[in-house]
Amino acid sequence: MMRLPSRLLLIGLTLALSILAVVAFAAPPYGLVSGKADVKSAGPLAFGPDGVLFVGDSMQASIFAIDTEDSKASPASGQVDIQGINDKIAALVGTSADQILINDVKVNPASKNIYISASRGKGPDAAPLLLRVSTAGKIELLSLDRVKYAMVTLPDPADSKARVNTITQIAYVNGNVLVAGLSNEEFSSNMRSIPFPFHDAAKGASIEIFHGSHKRYETNSPIRTFVPYTIGKEQFILAAYTCTPLVKIPVSELKPGNKVKGTTIAELGMMNRPLDMVTYRKDGHDFLLMANSARGVMKMSTEHLETYPAITTPVPVTAGVPYETIKDLTGVQHLEKFDDSKALILAKADTSASMDLKTIPLP
Repeated sequence: MMRLPSRLLLIGLTLALSILAVVAFAAPPYGLVSGKADVKSAGPLAFGPDGVLFVGDSMQASIFAIDTEDSKASPASGQVDIQGINDKIAALVGTSADQILINDVKVNPASKNIYISASRGKGPDAAPLLLRVSTAGKIELLSLDRVKYAMVTLPDPADSKARVNTITQIAYVNGNVLVAGLSNEEFSSNMRSIPFPFHDAAKGASIEIFHGSHKRYETNSPIRTFVPYTIGKEQFILAAYTCTPLVKIPVSELKPGNKVKGTTIAELGMMNRPLDMVTYRKDGHDFLLMANSARGVMKMSTEHLETYPAITTPVPVTAGVPYETIKDLTGVQHLEKFDDSKALILAKADTSASMDLKTIPLP
């Protein structure tokens, strides 16, 4: 067998390594490709690594991952106070404020810029909007005609009557996108864990809870809002449902097709819908802050959650984890942690239909 000179071997090896380097450099990060992200409905939002924004699209039963190209820290002070944000969005897109519905608000942890998902118009013909708001108050509409993105479609979505609840909230946790909502399964309350970068989305886990106010076990009520939270050394989801059970669900049990029984640790009152919640640490203690449709903003301690027994019998009003109502916070529609000392809220103005976007000290 003829042996190649060592100099030719070295040249060949160098050329091969160069080709591999070019291929690696050209490979899109996180499996994103350039093109039009054809979002049909802009709902729940969450941030992943390197400025990747996840957008829940219930109309298509899909999750989009979009590269915002926004991963540098902002030089701004971090104080936000924008009055009439819905009026300003309406003016930007050429409509009236009553035709703008803000669906979610999230802070990019890297840049502290604020991202808003909204709808222009009402009903099935409403147009999706994605907007970026700087801490200085600049509002810009994000075009999705040519972006780097990926999309994954959920199997077994809710039928047309319940399609709006196919995706009620999303979060990025340890390399996975957690998706709460409804499926078309018999036990329709569903939580999916989808690895990112996306490949395929498997069937989610069905969630069963005891609803003390309703006096029964339920499998068809969607989770309205949730936060990941570690209790002891185990990762849980703290999930809130309408009327208003607070439930802990082990993340380890969220496997495709699994039937999971959540543990109800609080009943926070009937005739109410939870809207948003965040966890935070202040003065050496851990808390959860929850915005509600009819019961204001609740603050509760998240220390020693493992000590609260499961609620498995009817509850007349409230039970389990105690809470206090923050009287100074009214009309809060969306709630987001801005940094370690501040929350970002979207709240109804006192005397009009306008919505204000502002930071407040964490209570």
